[in-house]
Amino acid sequence: MSSSPPPDHDRQPTTAHLGWASGAGQDVVPGSLLIAMPVLADSNFSHTVVFLLEHSADGTVGVVLNRPSEVRLEHVLPTWAALATGSEVFHVGGPCQTDAALCLARGDLLDARAGIDGGRSELAAVGLKPAGTGIFLADLDIEPVPSAQLINDIRVFAGYAGWSAGQLSAEIAEGAWLCLPSLPEDVFTPTPTTLWRSVLSRQRGPLGILRSAPEDPALN
Repeated sequence: MSSSPPPDHDRQPTTAHLGWASGAGQDVVPGSLLIAMPVLADSNFSHTVVFLLEHSADGTVGVVLNRPSEVRLEHVLPTWAALATGSEVFHVGGPCQTDAALCLARGDLLDARAGIDGGRSELAAVGLKPAGTGIFLADLDIEPVPSAQLINDIRVFAGYAGWSAGQLSAEIAEGAWLCLPSLPEDVFTPTPTTLWRSVLSRQRGPLGILRSAPEDPALN
C-alpha cells in the first residue's frame, strides 16, 4: 500500500471498567503493543495483541498480531509469498477495511540501512518505512525487488484496527487496554495464538498474573 489507512471514525468503544488497570502500562506510541484486557467484550478484539503503527491527535491505527487466517499468501500475493518465512497465511489485522492488506517486514540489512545517512530515503524509494524498532512497513504496490534482498521475513495483515481522535485514550481509561513495550519477535511470532499470554507472562506483578485469565471473564 502506498500509505497507511486513516483511522476508522465510526467504530464505537465496547468496553467494561477495570479500575486497577486504568493508567497502567506505558504511554501510547507507535511501535508499542495494545493488550486487550479480559473484560473487553468486543468480539473483534477479545484477547488480542495490537501492534501500533500510528498514533496522533487525529486517531490511532494498528494491526492485530494474533489472529492468523487460513488464506495462503501465495493465492493472493504470489510475488511476496516467498518472503513470508515465518507465516505463509494472511493474518486478520482488524475489522476496518478488511479488503486491504498491510505488510510488516524485518531484516538485518533493513536495520543497517536505516541507521546510515540517507538510508531511510533509500528504503522509502523501494517502499519501506520504519514502523518500530526492527520493524518496517512495506508497500505491497511495489514489486519486492530490490527490497527482497534486504528482507528476512514479512507478515501480511488483512484489515486493520482504527480508533478516532480520543477514542483509544477513553478505552484505556476505562481499563479495556494496556499499552506495553513490544519486541520485534512479537510481530513475527511463529505461535501467534499464544502471543497474548506470552506478552503478559513477561510482565511483573498483577499484569503477569493476567496471563492465566480465562477466555470468558465470567469464569474468572
